Amino acid sequence: MSVDKKKLFEEISKLTTEQRNPRSMNIDVAPIPEILKIINDEDKKVPFAVEKELPYIAKAVEVIVHALKNGGRLFYFGAGTSGRLGVVDAAECPPTFGTDPEMVQGFIAGGKEAMFIAQEGAEDYPENGAKEVVKAGVTDKDVVCGIAASRRTPYVVGAVKKAKEIGAKTLFITTNPRENFDIEEVDIAICPYVGPEVIMGSTRMKSGTAQKLVLNMLTTATMVRLGKVYENMMIDLQMTNLKLVERSKRIVMTITGLSYEEAEKYLNEAGGHVKTALVMILANVSKEEALKRLEKADGFVRLAIEGKSPNDIKAQI
Repeated sequence: MSVDKKKLFEEISKLTTEQRNPRSMNIDVAPIPEILKIINDEDKKVPFAVEKELPYIAKAVEVIVHALKNGGRLFYFGAGTSGRLGVVDAAECPPTFGTDPEMVQGFIAGGKEAMFIAQEGAEDYPENGAKEVVKAGVTDKDVVCGIAASRRTPYVVGAVKKAKEIGAKTLFITTNPRENFDIEEVDIAICPYVGPEVIMGSTRMKSGTAQKLVLNMLTTATMVRLGKVYENMMIDLQMTNLKLVERSKRIVMTITGLSYEEAEKYLNEAGGHVKTALVMILANVSKEEALKRLEKADGFVRLAIEGKSPNDIKAQI
């Protein structure tokens, strides 16, 4: 499939992310402190842009939680910086929240090599994204989230379109204005409008920061609603390296007040599972009873300690 170069030029020319920022017009001759101040001043705008999108982010979290609770998965599709951010967010879920690597997956145009060296041209064809969706085995139980600062990246658009045809729920994260989005293309659009970049078209800057903040919210809020957090501590992490082993002990010690040796003892008895250890200690029950309580509580430690299920006390979750 050939690319209409003139049409592409016109599309890019109209994008907010491809406009010149009047506040950085003289950055090429500015002293280093001034360069940094310009960048920092522009970066300060990002959280406020994300704040305006919270209602849409909340809807997206509800969709993701429903999917994951019913055997679905979350897939990110992006190119360049956007793709790398999606891959990183997906990769961090298993060690942070103890999820199966299949539950949240990230795909980048150009494949694994593109994580380290830009694979120019890989993003230019929508059929590449569509093929990845099919190859990943996306079903109508899943959620597919496209990530593209420009909104127009063919690889991402192709992936989301194919996912929608399959019947999956679709999300899209872009840093161009909402009014530029045909809402019928996806179920939920998240559009933090950060304005032109300090360096024209360098969407690894404000756009990348905004996307990272949104991705943090999507998976963190989802995992909270899946019972992966107790109070404000992650308690479903996997003890896959020495740091996480020691963090697990510290979490148990902090929540229960036990000594280092006692925390280690309970974690060993619980098979290294922090949630099980916490219920054993705080409810004063055996490992077997703790596991039964966690199953009844749908994985929520607070409810498992009380011996309740989500249906007993919906207001707490």
